Amino acid sequence: MLADLAIIPIAHSPHTSHILADILKTIKESGLPYQLTPTSTCIEGNWDEIVAVAKRCHHIARIEAPHVVTTLRFEDDEMQEGKLKSNLESVEEKAGEAFEKMPAT
Repeated sequence: MLADLAIIPIAHSPHTSHILADILKTIKESGLPYQLTPTSTCIEGNWDEIVAVAKRCHHIARIEAPHVVTTLRFEDDEMQEGKLKSNLESVEEKAGEAFEKMPAT
């Protein structure tokens, strides 16, 4: 299962990258495969794992921001693992060319 997690802390300052850094550390510490993008983070895992991580991340944002908008969008494909990589590879194969991606960390 893939989930696209976006957390927008609406703080007293427009500078919220320190909050987002703490959120990313939490995602990384979860051990779940993930890919950071400029607007969200894609996480691979099962429903309970993803929701638990999203809840922790939302809580981190709420510690420092009085208003937080969190969105979580799922792709649930039964019996599929490794979709974080395979979804991109499938599109490139059908297109017959590679597309620009964020470098792996």
